[in-house]
Amino acid sequence: MARVRVPVAALRSRRTPSAPPALPALEPAARPRPWLSALGLTAVVLVGAWLGLLIVGNVRAPVGPMNTTMALRPSLTGGTKINVSPLGALTLDSHVAPVRLDVNVDQLDPLRSQALVDHPERLSGLQDEVARDVEHGTLDLAVRSSVAVVSGATALGLAVYRRPRRALAAGGLALTLLAASGATAYATWNPKSVLEPKFSGLLSSAPSLVGNARNIVTEFDVYQKELARLVTNVTKLYDVTSTLPAYQPDPATLRVLHVSDIHLNPASWKIIASLVEQYKVNVIVDSGDTMDHGTAAENGFLDPVEDLGAPYVWVRGNHDSRVTQRYLERMKNVHVLDDGRAQTIAGLRFAGIGDPQFTPDRSVTPGGNAAEQLAGDRLATALRDQRAAGTPVDVAIAHEPSAARETDGEVPLVLAGHLHHEGTEVMKYGTRLRIEGSTGGSGLRAVEGKHPDPIEASILYFDRDSRRLQAWDEIKLGGLGLTTAEVSRHLPKENQPGATPAPSSPSPSRS
Repeated sequence: MARVRVPVAALRSRRTPSAPPALPALEPAARPRPWLSALGLTAVVLVGAWLGLLIVGNVRAPVGPMNTTMALRPSLTGGTKINVSPLGALTLDSHVAPVRLDVNVDQLDPLRSQALVDHPERLSGLQDEVARDVEHGTLDLAVRSSVAVVSGATALGLAVYRRPRRALAAGGLALTLLAASGATAYATWNPKSVLEPKFSGLLSSAPSLVGNARNIVTEFDVYQKELARLVTNVTKLYDVTSTLPAYQPDPATLRVLHVSDIHLNPASWKIIASLVEQYKVNVIVDSGDTMDHGTAAENGFLDPVEDLGAPYVWVRGNHDSRVTQRYLERMKNVHVLDDGRAQTIAGLRFAGIGDPQFTPDRSVTPGGNAAEQLAGDRLATALRDQRAAGTPVDVAIAHEPSAARETDGEVPLVLAGHLHHEGTEVMKYGTRLRIEGSTGGSGLRAVEGKHPDPIEASILYFDRDSRRLQAWDEIKLGGLGLTTAEVSRHLPKENQPGATPAPSSPSPSRS
């Protein structure tokens, strides 16, 4: 048999395993998107800063006789909130920034607060003391808040990223955001906000806490003086017996309670009587729609008017009939105004006109605005005649705003209702139009919507000598027992500190 010789190299090549097939080249890993990384870092910074402020960002600071806790909180609108638990809270539009200053009144020093209440002469030095206390408290709060936001953002950054450099970047960004917020608050700081606080809480606390509307035309250091007044009000409320002091109205002002659109709501009479007592109201003005259908059967609803504790000035609305008007005309202490006739009541001269239309069951007004404007013209003519006779009118009243607008230039102030929501504007020729909301919460119509309408009224403050409007409080009631309230103080521009006082004579006529 012939032998076949195989080369050794061939055998070796057969025994050597073949090389594995080459793997396809891997693509580089996708890098995270920069905007997503930045968004994540921003979220870590904001959450960490908020947690830091919430946990360690509070500062206890004495303000006059009060011990308070100050804190910064994230906010879309900024401002300052002063919590006077359990009486309520005051909100001030002090600044516009993404942080809000919260001040909680914790307690009073019994000796210092009682001395302040018993010895009013000590109030002269209170404004400087309060200003210093607030300044020191806010400086301490700024330092503590800086430490809090940096610590919170850094700690959360370290927990999320587990890299010190990333965590430090989060802390630095948090400090930068806080500094920018502080600069914005400083640039938009409004010390006059203490003149126009918004109160929310128990209705019985509102008059004492908000205080009196005073003539503040003259220039003064508004921040220190009004802040001291606010501290004094809170101190009085927290007297040693924790009972509310009697509201002492400023003798230089006349107080007018403006109500409208009661619409047969019996709860309105108790609310009106309560406001008359708490604010020591001199006169009540009702701009109409007291009834719903104006029938004689409804007249008994009006009987509590005689016992409200103040003169009642009334004009007819489109839900009030002549039957309703005659019933009120026979009641004591009621002054029905119609056809522009003027009467002097509680030191103010009023003139009004009844609504020319009686449309209790119609959604479309038969006469429309033409009838209302005609009535407004008659009222404007009567106002001109009164001024020519040397007896100018201080306040005009009409139910429908379109009628009230016809008096522009003939009277300093005109009151109206009908729209079931409040509003204020200064018209072209200088007359201020004040529209009241529904003091009856729109009556039975309140249950037609998803949420009941609020009950609204206003306290108007007039200077007793010039008989010009000095300020007004918008009051909005809510809650099952209607015991909670929002009270917003407003000042006309001419009554702001530093403004030129308005003349005592009526606005110039447009004719």
